[in-house]
Amino acid sequence: MDIHVKRVYEAPSPDDGKRVLVDRLWPRGLSREKAHVDLWLKELAPSTELRKWFNHEPEKWDEFRRRYLQELQQQPAVLAHAIESLGTGPVTLLFGSREARFNDAVALKAFFLTRFA
Repeated sequence: MDIHVKRVYEAPSPDDGKRVLVDRLWPRGLSREKAHVDLWLKELAPSTELRKWFNHEPEKWDEFRRRYLQELQQQPAVLAHAIESLGTGPVTLLFGSREARFNDAVALKAFFLTRFA
């Protein structure tokens, strides 16, 4: 699976393939038309409690990833639906955070690549 990660506010490109928003909340100030989102899989997002605890603080990154991956593994039906929805072509996981290195889309990409590569 060819997976990219991109901020939802960035312009779409032909290389994006299927554009999938993986945040629980819709990005502020962005219309659905301008977002060019093909699929919104908010059920893949970390729980509200985990998201608030993490707060995009780099020093919490390793623990956030561990807890988030644990949450994902406890939702096999959600994961199965996501894999089916993503298909085989290129996929771009979209996120709203200003933090490009420490966010749920980055952790989700790593999870997919290790589990379904």
